[in-house]
Amino acid sequence: MTGSPLTAAALLAAAVATVAIGAYGVRFSRTTSDFLVASRTVGSRWNAAAVSGEYLSAASFLGVAGLIAKYGADALWYPVGFTAGYLGLLLFVAAPLRRSGAYTVPDFAEFRLGSARLRKVAMLVVVTVCVFYLVPQYQGAGLALKTLLGMPLWVGPLAVGAIVITNVVAGGMRSITFVQAFQYWLKLTAVAIPALALAGWFLADRGGELGGPLPPTVHQDTTVTIETDVVVQVAAPAGVTVTGTLDGRPVDAAPFSGPGEYSLGAGTTLTLAAGAATPVVAGAPDAGTEWVSSGGGLGGPHPLYQVLSIMVATFLGTMGLPHVLVRFYTNPDGRAARRTALAVIALLSLFYLFPTLLGVFSRLYVPQLLITGTADAAVLLAPSSVIGGAVGQLLGALVAAGAIAAFLATSSGLLVSFAGALATDVLRGRVRDFRTAAVIGGLLPIPLALGVSDGLELSRSVGLAFAVAASTLCPLLVLGIWWRGLTAAGAIAGLLAGGLLSGGAVTVAVLGGVDESVAGGWPAVLVGYPAALSVPLAFATMVVVSRLTRTAVPADVAQIFARMHVPEHFGMGIERVPQDASARPTSPPRPRRRGTVRRR
Repeated sequence: MTGSPLTAAALLAAAVATVAIGAYGVRFSRTTSDFLVASRTVGSRWNAAAVSGEYLSAASFLGVAGLIAKYGADALWYPVGFTAGYLGLLLFVAAPLRRSGAYTVPDFAEFRLGSARLRKVAMLVVVTVCVFYLVPQYQGAGLALKTLLGMPLWVGPLAVGAIVITNVVAGGMRSITFVQAFQYWLKLTAVAIPALALAGWFLADRGGELGGPLPPTVHQDTTVTIETDVVVQVAAPAGVTVTGTLDGRPVDAAPFSGPGEYSLGAGTTLTLAAGAATPVVAGAPDAGTEWVSSGGGLGGPHPLYQVLSIMVATFLGTMGLPHVLVRFYTNPDGRAARRTALAVIALLSLFYLFPTLLGVFSRLYVPQLLITGTADAAVLLAPSSVIGGAVGQLLGALVAAGAIAAFLATSSGLLVSFAGALATDVLRGRVRDFRTAAVIGGLLPIPLALGVSDGLELSRSVGLAFAVAASTLCPLLVLGIWWRGLTAAGAIAGLLAGGLLSGGAVTVAVLGGVDESVAGGWPAVLVGYPAALSVPLAFATMVVVSRLTRTAVPADVAQIFARMHVPEHFGMGIERVPQDASARPTSPPRPRRRGTVRRR
């Protein structure tokens, strides 16, 4: 904990700037279209910054660096997958989805297959994905405020929830577009300057080798307090003493008996002398040679399956994230949507360079975080720990501002998606219904975030949300856009199969996971990394059931495909208008000319 007044001021300034910019956007929010898709008037450059701002969440700002510090090379699949997912979005989804004229993912489902039942199922999936993704944002906010200011964990979720609800309720998509574009550049600045500063320090000081046979070491006498029960792996016990609970028995300033694994109870204190090797959480690489080598996974058995599942979840999950998809509805046309996706790839590639560097330097300069399992705090603590004085405090304050921006930007996008789906499919679709849904969506994840298992890192928690999106909305969109044989029954069956399997795994993982000693560790790894199984199941279910119900293929599928794939200047594009749920027909409503908006 830094507790610096400068850090507190930076957090407050970032929060105030978010609210102020959101208030500026409120003046442009009048209609339902403004609240849902900013009346489709956001240009590609501005939208790319907004998409990047909302996409770079707690997992990107804190979690990526923490996982790299903890697990090394295999953790790089997270930033690679988070970025590469936009390539699939660019190639397969962005332009056709925008040309559909839909307002939400459920709206697209009804447009494509003409089924009100499918629309309801898609709405439930959107709400579920949004809640699963909001939980780690609130979780990260609690961690940040506790680490930086020593506040209780529940303060972070309440503070972020209040700010996000205020912005979304006031101005919807139109308002948060300004906020998210600003927050991308704030986050990039907040992560780039400390990373470059530590890179300069490392080049001057050499701070130790990145590889080598030895575990990371502390450079000064260090005391670490264990806040939750944890199993640590000790490679070199010299210079380390334990006070508290060691392997179930009370001890006072006791050394480890030798290399091996030890259980530490909550409240236990480890004292490390200068130069002592740092114990690491069991399952993480302790030697530098293991850390820089791939193939070790992220702890636990079956590392190859872990990496494969991470790749599937992150590469395909982006195409199913509701808060990302809704951003492409705000573009004027399909061409602008493609340009937006291409620009986002460049912006994300630039950003992820810096958390990767911070993860590397955190292992060198704050290795004590590897003991407690709270490596997510590495980005928050590394700059001020390495560089002392006023400069270190300034860097710490800058990182703090970027962290709060990460939570706020992503939470805002998720809340708009949640509110849009709930307002148009359960309520009557008016502005007041959108606002009511936003309040519900902002409050719902708070108790869930406080109950998340302490051993679940932010990137892994977000990766589970990606797995649900990849197992549900990704198959619906990809097959709905590119396969004429998809039927409503097939789509519903696939959503249920992929959603129940991945969603059940996420629920178990959030509640604490499964013992790795059971059945060779496969139940634990399938719960923690379900995508490699659930995604193929969802695709296969949609195809098989659609084949069995091929007579139910919509009769106007050729016209629908023309609207999605023919460029706008041929005049095939449509703009759908939000309808009252009570008055929505069972078949797709009559298309309206582009540019017309029903006012509420």
